[in-house]
Amino acid sequence: MPTNVRLGQGVLSKGVKLSYKTEENGTFVEVKNLQEFPDLGGAAEMVDVTTLADGNYKYINGIKDFGELAFTFLYDNSEATSNYRLMRALEESEAVAYWEVEFPDQTKFDFEGQASTAITGAGVNAALQFTLNITLNSDITVVNPA
Repeated sequence: MPTNVRLGQGVLSKGVKLSYKTEENGTFVEVKNLQEFPDLGGAAEMVDVTTLADGNYKYINGIKDFGELAFTFLYDNSEATSNYRLMRALEESEAVAYWEVEFPDQTKFDFEGQASTAITGAGVNAALQFTLNITLNSDITVVNPA
C-alpha cells in the first residue's frame, strides 16, 4: 500500500488517478495532470408512494442522477499524447469510453461515458485549465481493494 495511506487515519487525495480506455485501445491510459474530481455518488430521487390512508408522506428511493461528472485538469497541449489533445480527440470521436477513478488505497470507481471538454476561464497570473465532462452511460461501480 502507498506510504500516503494509513489505515484508520483517512486517505490523502494525492495520487488519485483518472484513466480511460476505448474499444480501440483496450488498455487503461491515465489522463495526466488531474487537479479536481467530482462527487462519485449521490442521493436517489424520492418517489412518492403516499396513499390516501396515510397520515404523512411516504417515499421510496428512485433513480440516481449524477449529471455530468466534471474533472479539472492542468492544461497541456504540447504534444500528440498530451491530456488536452487526447480528451479532445475522444470528444470528437463521440465514442463511449470506459473510465476508472483510482484512489491511493486502490479503491476504484468504474463507469462508462462520453467525453466533452471546455477550457476554463483564467485571470492574470493563473495556470490554464480545462474541464473534462463525462456524460454517464452506466452505473458507477465501486471496486474495493483486494
